[in-house]
Amino acid sequence: MPSKSSARLAALTVAAACSAATTLVLVSPAHAAAVRIHDVQGTTRTSPYAGQKVTDVAGIVTGVRTYGSSKGFWIQDPNPDDDPATSEGVFVFTSSTPKVAVGDSVTVSGTVSEFVPGGTASGNQSVTEITKPTVTVVSSGNAVPAATVIDARSVPAAYAPAGDPAANNSVNGLPLRPSTYALDHYESLEGMNVQVADTRVVTATDPYTELWVTVKPRENASRRGGTVYGSYDAQNTGRLQIQSLGATADFPVANVGDVLEGTTAGPLDYNQFGGYTLVANQLGTLRSAGLERESTEKQKNGELAVATYNVENLDPSDATFEAHASAIVNNLKSPDIVSLEEIQDNNGATDDGTVAADVTVNKLIDAIVAAGGPRYDWRSIDPANDTDGGEPGGNIRQVFLFNPERVSFTDRAGGDATTAVGVQRLRGKAALTVSPGRIDPADTAWKSSRKPLVGEFVFRGRTVIVIANHFNSKGGDQGLTAQYQPPVRSSETQRHQQATLVNAFVKDVLDTQKNADVIALGDINDFEFSGTAQILEGDGELWSAIKSLPKSERYTYDYQGNQQVLDQILVSPSIRRGCDFEYDSVHINSEFHDQISDHDPQVLRFHP
Repeated sequence: MPSKSSARLAALTVAAACSAATTLVLVSPAHAAAVRIHDVQGTTRTSPYAGQKVTDVAGIVTGVRTYGSSKGFWIQDPNPDDDPATSEGVFVFTSSTPKVAVGDSVTVSGTVSEFVPGGTASGNQSVTEITKPTVTVVSSGNAVPAATVIDARSVPAAYAPAGDPAANNSVNGLPLRPSTYALDHYESLEGMNVQVADTRVVTATDPYTELWVTVKPRENASRRGGTVYGSYDAQNTGRLQIQSLGATADFPVANVGDVLEGTTAGPLDYNQFGGYTLVANQLGTLRSAGLERESTEKQKNGELAVATYNVENLDPSDATFEAHASAIVNNLKSPDIVSLEEIQDNNGATDDGTVAADVTVNKLIDAIVAAGGPRYDWRSIDPANDTDGGEPGGNIRQVFLFNPERVSFTDRAGGDATTAVGVQRLRGKAALTVSPGRIDPADTAWKSSRKPLVGEFVFRGRTVIVIANHFNSKGGDQGLTAQYQPPVRSSETQRHQQATLVNAFVKDVLDTQKNADVIALGDINDFEFSGTAQILEGDGELWSAIKSLPKSERYTYDYQGNQQVLDQILVSPSIRRGCDFEYDSVHINSEFHDQISDHDPQVLRFHP
């Protein structure tokens, strides 16, 4: 999954979701006489009037957006028809600051268009709009149409219909069934004044002044207040994004589990960063749940503690070193081995050919010592410049930290950015040909992606082979609210290729030594139930240890209201069969508005 910052670099404000959008131009008759809003919206996702000019569409102004690149206002017909599939609200795109106020009764003449936030290539649904408008204010101070309640009873349990195979699985042309499918229900309210009440926050407030709530508090709830994404068929229908038409400073700063008490109301919009969004002109009052960051248990003398932690593009200019160090020392209890993902080179995103990261790593090590932790040693392999993806110029890579007072690293010369690590037999045991090394770095599976870093460690005389991974992101995948159902997950093709190579390497190790202790860990960028995880696990060569936790605790990341697994620690049969391991997803970031990374670290403790 792309980080929240990298996924939204083009967003200047929470309302700028339409800045990179496409208008669908449909061939239609040139003009239509006065019509009602529900006629414009129609009974499918696309308007029967798309491409036509309409005259004197009447409604009451329910919300005005005066900022961002999508300036305009919403109107709603106070006299609805009796068809639940037809929305009574519509957005009027003005491009400049609107000259209307909430409560104005207006008529609008203009062209109906279907606007695709993010562009047609995104696969997003379109928003029905009236563009190039001529607006007449008939009267002011009118009562705004009552907000339609969105709650657990009104939102169906099924998420979306299967798309039309004749239309590349698009749902655009399908008749809306708002009592059957959640996405159809939300679409039938597009542009209308809606409200939620006493809703629990399931994704914390982010830098773009938005959060997510659930109107179904019991739906796949985690014990800390979120909503767990447990399968491709459990999209969690109660999730809804909240933004605001008010001042940014007045937006609630919320963590997961907090509650927006009372009524939150406003027009229902659709944008490229999450789909259906309540753009509030009335916000509930935030009640804190007092969520606290977790800490894991300290490993015992005979236990080896291995962790993975994505530190989100860490470079020497960042102000988060002390916080990351505190997390490693106080929340993770100074694991013996830490696989770090997204360590950038010594000058971060400056693209000048620098690939070394010793300044970055040593700054973190010094901060760990200052926080009361051990002086870790470290191993890594510098990537070839600009070949491993991530932020341009940053040259992110995985790095092993290890506590030399508890564990030793077996160095074998020859590992570099392009040399493939292999497996050999030494004294009857599996060993690496180079350590540290990289798995098949020349294979096309790793194009513009991080190559796995492999290291050989010794703990109390027992060798443990650790593979640090950072698979390619989910960038480019269609969202859950896409017009194509089920959404296309195009990025997983490369992850499947990557998982195949890592599994094959683990097979080589186990063919050499059946009872070898092997750990593959890192930011897998895919779920524990995904095809990627299944390929990694293979025929039992590995097993994702997060599955030892109850389903309500299986998450490492929080995205658009879904708590999900992206970071994993997979173990070989010798570790799994021992039945004496402990696994902990340590929730210190994903649920909090003031996170220092968007990932939660993972810790495994076991007896080699």
